[in-house]
Amino acid sequence: MKKTLIMALCLTLFAGYAYAEDGSALWLRAAYNKTKAFKASFDPKYKNSVVEKAADEINRYWKGDEVKLIVDNSLTHLKDGFTIDKGTIKAAKPVGLYYGAHELIRRQESGTDLKTGDCIPAFGLRILNHWDNLDLTIERGYAGKSIWLWDEIEGASAKKMKCSESLRTKIEAYARANASIGINGSVLNNVNASPKMLSREYINKVKVIADILREYGIKTYLSVNFASPMVIGGLKTADPLEPKVAKWWKAKAKEIYSIIPDFGGFLVKANSEGQPGPGDYDRTHADGANMLADAVKPYGGIIMWRCFVYGNKHKGEDRVKQAVTEFLPVDGKFRPNVILQSKNGPLDFQPREPYAPVFDVMKKTPLMAELQITQEYLGQSIHLVYLAPMWKEFFQFVKPESLVGIAGVANIGDDANWCGHHFSQANWYAFGRLAWNPLLSSEEIAKEWLCQTFSHEKDFVEPMTTVMTESREACVDYMMPLGLHHIFKGDHHYGPEPDGNQPHFPDEWKPVYYHKADRQGIGFDRSSRGTDAVSQYREPFRSQYDNPATCPEEYLLWFHHLPWNYRMKSGRTLWAEMTYLYNRGVSAVESHIATWHQMKPFVDSQRFEEVDQRLKLQEENARLWRDTCLGYFRQFAE
Repeated sequence: MKKTLIMALCLTLFAGYAYAEDGSALWLRAAYNKTKAFKASFDPKYKNSVVEKAADEINRYWKGDEVKLIVDNSLTHLKDGFTIDKGTIKAAKPVGLYYGAHELIRRQESGTDLKTGDCIPAFGLRILNHWDNLDLTIERGYAGKSIWLWDEIEGASAKKMKCSESLRTKIEAYARANASIGINGSVLNNVNASPKMLSREYINKVKVIADILREYGIKTYLSVNFASPMVIGGLKTADPLEPKVAKWWKAKAKEIYSIIPDFGGFLVKANSEGQPGPGDYDRTHADGANMLADAVKPYGGIIMWRCFVYGNKHKGEDRVKQAVTEFLPVDGKFRPNVILQSKNGPLDFQPREPYAPVFDVMKKTPLMAELQITQEYLGQSIHLVYLAPMWKEFFQFVKPESLVGIAGVANIGDDANWCGHHFSQANWYAFGRLAWNPLLSSEEIAKEWLCQTFSHEKDFVEPMTTVMTESREACVDYMMPLGLHHIFKGDHHYGPEPDGNQPHFPDEWKPVYYHKADRQGIGFDRSSRGTDAVSQYREPFRSQYDNPATCPEEYLLWFHHLPWNYRMKSGRTLWAEMTYLYNRGVSAVESHIATWHQMKPFVDSQRFEEVDQRLKLQEENARLWRDTCLGYFRQFAE
């Protein structure tokens, strides 16, 4: 303790002078090892850029004994993972050695015991989805502009394309950060895709990025606009059963793979929120996905077809039911290289949702889960909200072994600290760690990140782990407790708008449509007596959710419209419980601020002040949420 206090005092004395950081190093702040170099060795016959980078990481940052790096093609059970034993890292693929090198450094920096044995990723596909636009804006991005500076990539042909040195350095840092936590794929552009992304000009530019990412074991993917054959191909239709359309996509795939041979494939958002798709021609999602799958199949490519859809053919149906309505009839009719990608919940990345029932009903088609790292509905880059507990909640209902992959909507921008809020970096980190091993606890991941990003000191790590693991529940409390949902401002999804009833919005975007508060009560009736959304869930959840007495209270108003005097398990009335939870959320933020102020001796001045300023805004916002929502609902409840 005495040593800790002395260190804390020293940090306090020098704060604001030599000791300041902008957060750009992320969790990769291990000190360069100046005492011994060349601590990693490998067989020259396996020499390639990924193996060399693995050796370089160990030589620079590993402070233990010499490490041997061995590629053993017979270890196929490891997939792209690794095994560690007695100073040796073995892998079937070169990238496994890179992952193993960072496992050594992670254990060293977080002060945890090195685990020997096999370390195999739970998901083969561990992908970031960037919602970046070609004009450098980012849809639902809160950390500045896109890091893909397309104007800084130039050349007369694909082979002669080059990017600025500063851009290359930035992309390399991005790739290293991803590979350090096991992420192996990046979709570069927005799911609301511009057809221009598939022009030869941009394919050539994508090659430059793909060449950099490849050196870290990361495949490149693109989101595509289903109407691209019409917009940039000159066709009069995008009908997936029209031979000319299929021919165009096959030619486009051949063009892409001739330039980027290991290109991963396409991500597609079709027939949702006004996006074009096969439904425009009375075709099914399977018709559209299969046509694209046939185009990329010769090259080993995949199609990630988003099955989070609404507002297509089933207008007027409860929005949370529409994905199952559209996709269940075509289950089993997709090509083997098609994967259906669904958001974790059926509505839209709310602070809390029940899991999406599409994961229950689609039994014949490969599935991957889409999680949102960027905090669109959770305070964006202002609020400290650690998302690992939310994702762990999802995995309680959807078993990892039922999925072939996992995608995360990235929170990365060109801000110095990458993510806007220093603590938002933890969500990028947590996504990668859970994508590799969803059995890790939220607490374990938080401690790893805190040790690597801020301080190893127990007096810092323990209280801040508590802050992080409490933060998501606090956000739910001060925004939308007990299953309330979608009562945000309609245009930016940041502040509260429980009275929202904008005439220019469809009902499924209006807050009043979702909370349905009136003199009789509050909540959306999705029971068997209402929209019957409960029928899409497997047992025992179907029956549990259908009955207010057995429905978990965190989902109560998601599935039921109940009177204000409904008696809760606490003994309080529903209205009193809502009031209690809104106040509890604000109190939690106040407590987290007090804890952060005690951490000042352990944190550099710049990051301390920047986090502190955002926490103050979060407290103001939490109070606004509480006061606005309780003020509005009080007119019905009292």
